[in-house]
Amino acid sequence: MEPTPPPNRELPRRSVLKAGVAGGLAITGAAAAASATTAVAVADEAQAPELRRHFDVIVVGAGMAGVTATRELRAKGKRVLLLEARNRVGGRTWTDTWQGHQIERGGTWVDRLQPHVWRELNRYRLPIMADAGPTRAFMPTIGGFGEYDPAVAYVRQKELFTRFFDRATEIFPEPFKPLTRPDLVAQFDVFSLRDRLDQMALPLEDEILLTSWTSLYGGTSERGSLTLIQQWWALSGGTFEGFHGVNTYRPTLGTVSILNAMLAEAKPVLKLNTPVKAITQTTREVKVTTQAGEVFTAPEVIVAVPVNVWRTISFSPALPAAHREATTTGVGVPHEKKLWIDLSTPTDRFVAEAPEGMGYPLCFMGRFNDGQPVVAFSVDSTFDTTDGAAVERAVQKVIPGAKMRDYIATNWHVDPFSLGAGAYRQPNQLLRLHEKLQAPHGRVKFAGADIANGWNGYIDGAIEDGLRVAGSPTLSGPAAAAASAEERIVVPKVNRALYRGLGIR
Repeated sequence: MEPTPPPNRELPRRSVLKAGVAGGLAITGAAAAASATTAVAVADEAQAPELRRHFDVIVVGAGMAGVTATRELRAKGKRVLLLEARNRVGGRTWTDTWQGHQIERGGTWVDRLQPHVWRELNRYRLPIMADAGPTRAFMPTIGGFGEYDPAVAYVRQKELFTRFFDRATEIFPEPFKPLTRPDLVAQFDVFSLRDRLDQMALPLEDEILLTSWTSLYGGTSERGSLTLIQQWWALSGGTFEGFHGVNTYRPTLGTVSILNAMLAEAKPVLKLNTPVKAITQTTREVKVTTQAGEVFTAPEVIVAVPVNVWRTISFSPALPAAHREATTTGVGVPHEKKLWIDLSTPTDRFVAEAPEGMGYPLCFMGRFNDGQPVVAFSVDSTFDTTDGAAVERAVQKVIPGAKMRDYIATNWHVDPFSLGAGAYRQPNQLLRLHEKLQAPHGRVKFAGADIANGWNGYIDGAIEDGLRVAGSPTLSGPAAAAASAEERIVVPKVNRALYRGLGIR
């Protein structure tokens, strides 16, 4: 059987001729990761055939969680096989190039408030940059969009968010330990984001200032859990400024630079283009069968793919009930698309938010650096990102008169190795499923941003959970504060109150 091809990039017709440009950096990143593992792979080839197929640990998925776990296990002397379905490392992070610009098709931003990724940046001395931020803000009103100075655009939103997150720090007094107060979590985990909005009974002009956030994070406000965004607020220090500015910095060399640094240190056996078909346990070992029919064995397997993807792998014995429920019901935000758009007008830096339920296919759009393309997001299940005319109309609904030259889109929902974007729990999933999903299934363990204790759904959460599943210490409390205070990397100065970036975390 042939390996499953990489997911369709959804290039519009007018971009097909430029397809050779896109993907250059992503391929380079994967090649760099592979070259970093060549010495180990060649050494294995010189060993007996059974040693080339048998390892101490097999890790399925070379995203942030899988690569982190691999590095930690290699440091403990384990022989690790790292299997990745795609032709690149990174999972739902994806550093790419388009029209000569470095872009991130998935997770992008890092922050001091996210101690695990911050510690990795310091460990490898990876440079970071701060986006310049917008000079104009387009905020929704009942009659359309109003244009504001970014310095004042979020004044009312700050008041509303502070009210929306009332009691969040009480529910999550130790936000890296989400079930510290199960009594309070039980009271709030039943609610969706929509339930909280309805409870607030806001006038329409106020509610629409919130729903660009609640719909993007949950897929829809009805789907998304209130407790996850409450936990993020607590992780951000319980302030609007912390929450509003947490997506400000990004690795200068792309998120792939973190992965390449880890892999260069770990030097595992890495196999790209190797999707897994089946995982079968016996009392002594675990057998992993790829879609191409290759078979590898190890005493232990770590499954570090998104929860939504578990259902595409045949497990024997079958997954426990909680794992089956999670992968069937879904965790990753459905129907999320991330677009990069080349606009001939406007050319300045701006940010625009669109409310839920008012016919705007794009819920967020912005340019944060001069000369860069515009980034945009949609969670509209009916929005066809292969239709260039529809994309331009969607832009013009937010900014009348905008002119589009080209664009590129990533639809994470149809990516067979993601089946959704960044994790966002649904109501009842924290209390009922979270601890169970972290529990091993015999000799099989699970890891990923989807089931992290802290920044669930973010790069930091993926790294944290990779550490957890490998048996390495994770950060919280004083240790997290110490990691966040490290100064081995140069932190660009930025007015965080004037900038906010959103993305597939």
